[in-house]
Amino acid sequence: MSQKRIAIFGSTGSIGKQTLEVIAAHPELFVAEILTAHSNESLLIEQALLFVPNIVVIGEIAKYAIVKKALEGKPIKVFAGEEALEQVAAMDCYDFMMAGIVGFAGLRPTLTAVENGKTIGLANKETLVVAGDIVMRTAKEKGVNIIPVDSEHSAIFQCLVGENLNPIEKIILTASGGPFLGKKPNFLVNVKRDHALQHPNWSMGAKISIDSATLMNKGLEMIEAKWLFDLEPDQIKVVVHSQSIIHSMVQFEDGSIKAQMGLPDMKLPIQYAMAFPQRLKNDFPRYHFDKPNTLTFDEPDIKTFKNLYLATEAMRLGGNAPCVMNAANEIAVYAFLKNRIGFLDMTELIERTMEKIPFIAQPSLDDYFESDGEARSFAASLIHL
Repeated sequence: MSQKRIAIFGSTGSIGKQTLEVIAAHPELFVAEILTAHSNESLLIEQALLFVPNIVVIGEIAKYAIVKKALEGKPIKVFAGEEALEQVAAMDCYDFMMAGIVGFAGLRPTLTAVENGKTIGLANKETLVVAGDIVMRTAKEKGVNIIPVDSEHSAIFQCLVGENLNPIEKIILTASGGPFLGKKPNFLVNVKRDHALQHPNWSMGAKISIDSATLMNKGLEMIEAKWLFDLEPDQIKVVVHSQSIIHSMVQFEDGSIKAQMGLPDMKLPIQYAMAFPQRLKNDFPRYHFDKPNTLTFDEPDIKTFKNLYLATEAMRLGGNAPCVMNAANEIAVYAFLKNRIGFLDMTELIERTMEKIPFIAQPSLDDYFESDGEARSFAASLIHL
């Protein structure tokens, strides 16, 4: 396997940092070619000095001078701004994009990379939630591999290797249940930010940790799976598996079920995507069958955690409904993290926004961006952001 040049879009986030750990462990196989960050200039500078990429991009233009000065004398090109992200994504100097920018902001650079024939390691589920039809159609036209990095979608992808001719009956996405598994509204009404950020099994960024706590993360994953694996909504099921050992399953037409198992560690799906189709030896912790273990599976409580229901309805509606839902959710999570609204208020905010924004059955890319903007403005107006 020749050395792959890796572009990490979102290098200062949880996925980006772990991607750099994989690169550091396999310097003969991978080199960091591009690093980007939205606003964390200090960590971006630290990463750039350590890995010496060809290019760095800081999203906040006001921080360009700080990054430029810190990297003076190094063979590193420095760019700034959202447009620079797209321009760099179109360059020929890398082979593989790790798409780790959080939220809707990841759509344009990821789509640009697809249009330019780059292999994508997709850690940004919102790209497919918002515009999965356009992204997957473009990937097919360009012959681009999109390899999922989410642990659940990576699990399904791995289960499907070698199964090209065998139709899927359904997929089963596993959910940990988050930190509030089994809790009811009378408990959730008092939940605060710090409590919601404490996931029992995974170490993740703030946005995805809150989405996991509300089960919106699983709803987003259902929509992502629909596009990644060309499925109908009825072929996608969610089960609560609080141990997070089985990462997801595929059931085939003969009733056989394949599952991918392992300890919860995001570096495994990250490494798998980067090295695909090879598997690389590593020293990650192993799951041991010789210890007492119980693996459980339960139905999710969609009455209490209504976000999963809203996401399912958005998936069934299609069109711009998932885009609107995602935009409202990003505003809701932002407001919750700033202690502006309560835990249960997030669901109400999303539901009211979905009811307000006009439905478009077959949106263009411009329609998606307009729907996103309208949904954000309306959701923000409800809480006076």
